Amino acid sequence: MRHLRDPEHGCPWDLKQTLTSLIPYTIEEAYEVAAALTEGNLAAIKDELGDLLFQVVFYTQLTSEAGQFSFDEVAAQTADKLIRRHPHVFGDENAQTDAEIKAQWEAIKQQERAEKGEVESVFQGIPDNLPAILQAQKLQKRAANVGFDWPNIAPVLAKIQEEIAEVEAELDAEHIDQQALEDEIGDVLFAVVNLARHAQVNPEHALRRTNLKFKRRFQAIEQRLAEAGKTAEDMNLEELEECWQQVKRDSLA
Repeated sequence: MRHLRDPEHGCPWDLKQTLTSLIPYTIEEAYEVAAALTEGNLAAIKDELGDLLFQVVFYTQLTSEAGQFSFDEVAAQTADKLIRRHPHVFGDENAQTDAEIKAQWEAIKQQERAEKGEVESVFQGIPDNLPAILQAQKLQKRAANVGFDWPNIAPVLAKIQEEIAEVEAELDAEHIDQQALEDEIGDVLFAVVNLARHAQVNPEHALRRTNLKFKRRFQAIEQRLAEAGKTAEDMNLEELEECWQQVKRDSLA
């Protein structure tokens, strides 16, 4: 990385990068890691983890050049944080259950925020630019940690039905308010993320798997149509639905 950033012999593209210009590439690499993990392709996982690690190396090369901090300092700070947040492993605490460990973790993080002089809020530290599903999940977890949560899954399901009814009401209005409709659909999505949290399902992983399943099945339709000398555009909705159901039946066979 130092060689790539060498002012005389380095790569022009690498030389013009900044901490902020790298952000889109880092996000892209993180998603590519997630995709490889979902697919379970070990060679791809190894490759994508390397690409993500390269992002960290790149950032710390830039900060090293600016005399701010190095890769080793980042790694050391992370190690210190892990030790500090696991006193039941590295210290004398006796937390054993998941609930005890979780409560201990949150208490330590709250203490860390207080020591930094951060404005006290259960949502402190949750970035505004997180992907929406991940942000919703984090907001709900933080609220649940202070008791703002339903005790079981039944009212969560009822809330989803309530939110869907509000979407239907907006759609049935004589003049649809697009902003209000967007708000109501957002409420449905938020409630579904809450359902996933209560069911101990990662909503991002669940949706990613469904996306892949949809893509795989529709591509199977395209393959069958191609073998018959047709395309999806040649079919009407009823015919495509019949193809979809056939592919679905075959995948379950």
